[in-house]
Amino acid sequence: MSASTSAAPLRIDFISDVSCPWCAIGLQSLQRAIEKVGGEIEVALHFQPFELNPQMAPDGEDAIEHLIGKYGISAEEAVRNGEAIRARGAQLGFVFDMGKRRRIYNTFDAHRLLYWAGQESEALQLALKQALLRAYFGEGRDVSSHDVLAELAEQAGLDGARAREILAGDRYAKEVRGREELQAVQGIRAVPSVILDGRLLVQGGQPPEVFEQALRHAVATRPAA
Repeated sequence: MSASTSAAPLRIDFISDVSCPWCAIGLQSLQRAIEKVGGEIEVALHFQPFELNPQMAPDGEDAIEHLIGKYGISAEEAVRNGEAIRARGAQLGFVFDMGKRRRIYNTFDAHRLLYWAGQESEALQLALKQALLRAYFGEGRDVSSHDVLAELAEQAGLDGARAREILAGDRYAKEVRGREELQAVQGIRAVPSVILDGRLLVQGGQPPEVFEQALRHAVATRPAA
């Protein structure tokens, strides 16, 4: 993704969910950090699946009602939190339209497509991830809908017919479940969780400066080959 003086790219595993607002913020911050170290550190960015609501019904759930039930907060608190997220995103150039994000959806099929995209290339996986986040948080679209997912896959540069074929069956379901189980064993309980070089963990929607420092630290402390 950028030029580097290091022997091998710095692997970044970005563990996140499509319906996680702090994951959108964290990715935006991380990308700014990657741009800042461009020319010094080459990175290999990989997206790993995490489902905040794996038992979510196919038709989804009202977002405010979901937050009230899951976190025990009031509707007013949910709205205030949403406004704080919107403002934080705006600082980083990411648009949250909290009025359009009316429902929480099941994201498993989105993760299956992201896994497939990752098999194609890092660039295509990143493009699909960005398309999914924009569609959900900026446009309030149903990211569990196969029609929407296939459309977003095409927008990202992937084969729409192949996307529909994958969605129609259970392709990559085993792989996604396996990665989710591995992360649970590793103690990943919250997202975004960003693992650098397979050994350093940064959690939360941190500012770009924190991610930049972490990237430089990861390279500086790499074990000798």
